[in-house]
Amino acid sequence: MIEWEQLPELRSPVLVTSFEGWNDAGEAATDAVDHLRQVFDAEPLGEIEPDDFYDFQVTRPHVKFDGDAREVTWPTTRFYVAHAPNRDFVLAHGIEPNMRWRRFCSDIIEVAEDLEVELVVNLAALLADVPHTRPVPISAFATSTDLIVNHGFERSGYEGPTGIVGVFQHACDLAELPAISIWSAVPHYVAQNPCPKAALALITRLADVTATKIPLGDLPDEAAAWQRGVEEMAAEDGEIAEYVERLERARDSEEFNATSGDAIAAEFERYLKRREK
Repeated sequence: MIEWEQLPELRSPVLVTSFEGWNDAGEAATDAVDHLRQVFDAEPLGEIEPDDFYDFQVTRPHVKFDGDAREVTWPTTRFYVAHAPNRDFVLAHGIEPNMRWRRFCSDIIEVAEDLEVELVVNLAALLADVPHTRPVPISAFATSTDLIVNHGFERSGYEGPTGIVGVFQHACDLAELPAISIWSAVPHYVAQNPCPKAALALITRLADVTATKIPLGDLPDEAAAWQRGVEEMAAEDGEIAEYVERLERARDSEEFNATSGDAIAAEFERYLKRREK
């Protein structure tokens, strides 16, 4: 069930989603959506009632004080509207649910249909064997032939365990709602959050996909500061420095010149193996 604060009329709306957890390495996806909220002064639209989707012993609520009042913030997915110069973004910032994923996806598709969304863009990030010294690899996947042909997206060949991004992408396809998933790759040896360089890469790709000018604000400076910090760490650790050099050589070789669907699938499989250790 959706609790609406308002239900506005929108201009060529695009739904942009991000979910904390499994598909949000370096908090790149959720930070990208938070950036959109800030630069466009987004307004709250509503939220999904959380009781049916979260195990509160696993994903716990937070308590805070607002003045003298004590408030409890429940884990859920919240929606905002951001007014860009040429169109409106519906922003979804959520936490990967613990249960009832199919109904959860149906609820978000209901939001998209109520707001007459033209396109869904799912932002995500994964840990990968990539060097921090190179541009962040970005891949955009779609199953719609029109989106693949008209925008040069890839058709994902990945098979294996998936997160809410993969499930929601599939639900959009079944509902015949045009949808793409944009993934950034975060170096696994600096997995600590956040990774503004990856968030910046997602924002840049989103701007291209939606033909929208998105102010970058402080993101470029934060990305540069992050890279300097990683370089200092690598300089102090000979093993990491040597490892980064190997990644650079691999990245610069012909077989790593492009991040294909097969490459992303291979990176995802390596990511899963690291999680299991």
